[in-house]
Amino acid sequence: MNLKTNQALTRDPGEIMAAAFRSFAGNAISDIQVRSGTPAYCHTKKGLEILDELGPISSAEVMKLIGFLYSRQEEDDSGETGNLQGTEAFEERFRRDKVVDFSSEGFPLPDGTFSGRMRVQAHLSTRGPGITCRILSDRIADLGQLGIAPDTVHSLRGFMVRRQGFGLVTGQTGSGKSTTLAAILDWLRRNHPRHIVTVEDPIEYRYSRYLPDDGSGREIASPGFVTQQEVGKHVATYHQGLKDALRKAPHVILLGEIRDRQTMEIAIEAAQTGHVVISTLHTNGAVKTLSRILEFFPQDQHRSLLGRLSEILMFVLSQGLIPTGESRVLNYEFLQNTSSAVRSGIAGYSGSSKALEDVLKHSGNIEWDRNLSHLLQAGRISHQSYLMNRMNEDESEHMLFTS
Repeated sequence: MNLKTNQALTRDPGEIMAAAFRSFAGNAISDIQVRSGTPAYCHTKKGLEILDELGPISSAEVMKLIGFLYSRQEEDDSGETGNLQGTEAFEERFRRDKVVDFSSEGFPLPDGTFSGRMRVQAHLSTRGPGITCRILSDRIADLGQLGIAPDTVHSLRGFMVRRQGFGLVTGQTGSGKSTTLAAILDWLRRNHPRHIVTVEDPIEYRYSRYLPDDGSGREIASPGFVTQQEVGKHVATYHQGLKDALRKAPHVILLGEIRDRQTMEIAIEAAQTGHVVISTLHTNGAVKTLSRILEFFPQDQHRSLLGRLSEILMFVLSQGLIPTGESRVLNYEFLQNTSSAVRSGIAGYSGSSKALEDVLKHSGNIEWDRNLSHLLQAGRISHQSYLMNRMNEDESEHMLFTS
């Protein structure tokens, strides 16, 4: 596996990427999929589309493209990438792990504009090396513009200015978790004097040091600021990044994802000792999120763990994006730990317990299927989308007519 293999026989990697943006100009590309021996595919607002212009892309071209994207990493203010790994180290990591995630800067397009930054995964499959590129936006959306209800936005903002606590945004890949977290943190640094430390794999959104332009032409520093670190570039692992973050005097810590027991333990401990910690899990629904947390730990620790969570868990926001043909609509479930009923439900949780499902129906919490029915009644999704995306098939039809 060599990033320099047969370079003389391959097409320019920049042309491969530019072809995607040229072919689907104005069609909102979200992802580019490149696999050895086949044409590339692009996820657009119309769905998955084939990039026919270049024909099949060879394994050597894919490897060259990986090297091209890896070399275009974010520079710091000194002009250095700050990368812990050179090309040879990256090749060794790819050879060992078979899959590597990293971020890549945008590049010039034929029309004189630049592509967006990308979150890249290089991986191996039966066909050979492949790449998935997620196109990132440099614009951080306002939290109130994402499709989250004003009451939920108000609650999320209130949690973020607490002295300590643990919050989770959950959902499948592509459900908009990173966008929601970025909106939360950007609001926080613009409005409150907080030091926010992020540990991400890779960095998806970059936060300004300044407030939005007020028309005066002067740059005004925001009350809070963000220290961002990327796994593999600035820190070796999530675990190391989280431990190091605690020594940076943060008020708020963002972990891009909790992947193992050790990281979960440190995150919970950090939340108990005077920090607000927020992160993500790949779970659907608030109740399943608790089950996923328990899976990290042996059975004999579950009861004490649930007791700790009942004290420090602030919220679980579980979300998904529902395609509508021309765009995607956000649906979500929201459990906020602000009542004795919720605390008791968390502390006494078991896989067969219905206590948490019951409190989701109470004021202040939002149940996935009930919110989904509201989207249908408002004409924002089709009945087919409603049926395909509900969580509880037994109760949803009744809920639809009683909401």
